[in-house]
Amino acid sequence: MERSRFDGWIAGVGTSTGLRCVVGHWADSPLGPFTDVMVEQSDGLRVLLAPSSAVADFVAATYRFDDVRLVDIAMTRTPERWTLRAGPLALTAEVGSRGPLGYLLRAVPRPLATAPAWISAIDHVARRVLPGVRTVGTAGNGRREYYAALDLHRITGADVRWNGEDQGVLADVDPPVRFGFGSTPKRPSVARVVTLVHTT
Repeated sequence: MERSRFDGWIAGVGTSTGLRCVVGHWADSPLGPFTDVMVEQSDGLRVLLAPSSAVADFVAATYRFDDVRLVDIAMTRTPERWTLRAGPLALTAEVGSRGPLGYLLRAVPRPLATAPAWISAIDHVARRVLPGVRTVGTAGNGRREYYAALDLHRITGADVRWNGEDQGVLADVDPPVRFGFGSTPKRPSVARVVTLVHTT
């Protein structure tokens, strides 16, 4: 079995016009550091924005998209703000405080939090606490994926533009995005995560 580990952050943002996006910012991965963006437009079109063909091939083999685009991606992250430029998408997100769930996630020792057995055991809890979110499931092409959430912060504001057009104010990620089993919390947030992908 081949095992791949991605260590970084995932941000989920919704807008009042219906555009929803999930940004993965990976400090360490088998593909090197990178940022990718999954966008679902208000009409349901699912778009992957990737910085390279290697990233596009891996992500598109794991999740479902209607369109895959290779674009230049520039990402700046601080504890208080994410600033992203990715082809047609321009996003600035204000990151707020850690909520009770974030404190609970931080209390779990990392070796335990990133163990597949633990991730599998808490999957049913995650579904109840964060509807639409799963921590383990089957991805494409014989892959099994595990999400280890280590921290969680609220996103308190966002400026989102698609092809230069303002997408309105920050809103819930609703309806849920349809890229794969993992989804993202309904409430806009930034999660510190380790993602494990096992390929048989």
